[in-house]
Amino acid sequence: MTAAAEPVVEVENLRREFTVGRRRAGRRVVAVSDVDLHIAAGEAVGFLGPNGAGKSTTIKMLTGILVPTAGRVRVCGLEPARQRRELARHLGVVFGQRSQLWWDLPLRDSFALLGAIHRVPDPEHRVRLERCVDVLQLGPFLDVPVRQLSLGQRMRGEVTAALLHGPRLLVLDEPTVGLDLVSKERLRTFLQEVNLVDGVTILLTTHDLPDVERLCRRVVVIDCDPRLRDDGWRGPRDAEMSGGRVVADDAIDALRTRSGGAREVVVELVAPAAPLSDLPGVAEVRVEADGLRQRLVFAPGDTTAAALIAAVAARVELRDVSVVEPSIEDLVRTLYAPP
Repeated sequence: MTAAAEPVVEVENLRREFTVGRRRAGRRVVAVSDVDLHIAAGEAVGFLGPNGAGKSTTIKMLTGILVPTAGRVRVCGLEPARQRRELARHLGVVFGQRSQLWWDLPLRDSFALLGAIHRVPDPEHRVRLERCVDVLQLGPFLDVPVRQLSLGQRMRGEVTAALLHGPRLLVLDEPTVGLDLVSKERLRTFLQEVNLVDGVTILLTTHDLPDVERLCRRVVVIDCDPRLRDDGWRGPRDAEMSGGRVVADDAIDALRTRSGGAREVVVELVAPAAPLSDLPGVAEVRVEADGLRQRLVFAPGDTTAAALIAAVAARVELRDVSVVEPSIEDLVRTLYAPP
């Protein structure tokens, strides 16, 4: 295999186990179980699943933070745990709950330090920084200490910091958290350009389906033993809990087709009205608050949210309206969970 054909991410039979509680009295948790994942250069892949499914654990093994219990991992041709420092030159990471910026320094100084750490030549550093500052509108707060930034401002700074050294692989964990709709769209457009024009491979984990639909052409879904999810563990202490299994690896268009893509338009009315079930494209109506709130369920193939809202507005007076996307948990449960 030539260097050009080598996958950016190559994972086979990846497994990670933890012991919860005391060594003898504790229980064994298999957080990631026999995961296979291959990502070619230039791909943009959504890595999806419910909380507790093993997404973060998998990413930590891909970046060298955790050592696998078993299996084979190569990222950018390197073994992450053994060659972590060398891998850092090829890898950009944005963790929603972790920062690579210096808390008490102005954003500009954090960028300068990161450029020096990665030994980026000044001309390259300047060009990349100017591009990010322009597209992500960082100029007004470049000289503000990171601790004084809003969450949305800091996330734009985190994405910039991850790109300054020209990585081959960009790993994003909830990159649009805390952003308003305009900022989200601006960041999505920028990341799409980074992927398509610059050829940077993207691995995205998020609970925001529009992020996935805009950026990714392929999705990998992992699921776990339901006892590992947010509801907690109620089984015997000595039982093994298994999680982190790949249950789907498909194109985003196939995901939409297989899921049915059910969405909801929630309308708040000025006055109670009869169920709006006869509107074009509406599959189901749920009436709440004595008719003041109605949830209109529809499939994207039958109508659009904009058309449905217009049809409702032509019939009744609206107080408020919102569009509810299907959750990742719903997609996993309805599409990929075993019967």
